[in-house]
Amino acid sequence: MPFGEYPYTIDDKGRVVMPPAFRDFVEDGMILTRGMEGCLYVFPLSSWKRVEDQLEGLPLTDAESRAFVRFFYSGANKARLDNQSRVSVPQTLRAFAGLDSEVIVAGAPGRLELWNPARWEAAITAVQDNPPKPDLLTNFVA
Repeated sequence: MPFGEYPYTIDDKGRVVMPPAFRDFVEDGMILTRGMEGCLYVFPLSSWKRVEDQLEGLPLTDAESRAFVRFFYSGANKARLDNQSRVSVPQTLRAFAGLDSEVIVAGAPGRLELWNPARWEAAITAVQDNPPKPDLLTNFVA
């Protein structure tokens, strides 16, 4: 599992260097797409099929499901690391996530997240200020 957070920059062509700790995780390719709270999700290509299966399993007759699939799937872009371990982030995704010159690359279970630093700080502060309800964490620590 990828974990940790790393501040990086985005070059003028929209490329981000992938932190060394995460390179093996996405070495065979990746899918970048819109994520929750205004970040981008980066899934390794090897696990994207499971994500697609979950999206396909949502009911087509439910308007909220259709809207979520549209939001999540239409933003998806396939990518690979270049020879300098950079990934190119499409302009539409950079605009969605508010990524200009700086980015936080963070690990999460089964994915990476790319964050605008101010949004990242706000998200972390929100959890500190309002921690999850105790029943959500019942089995968190063994």
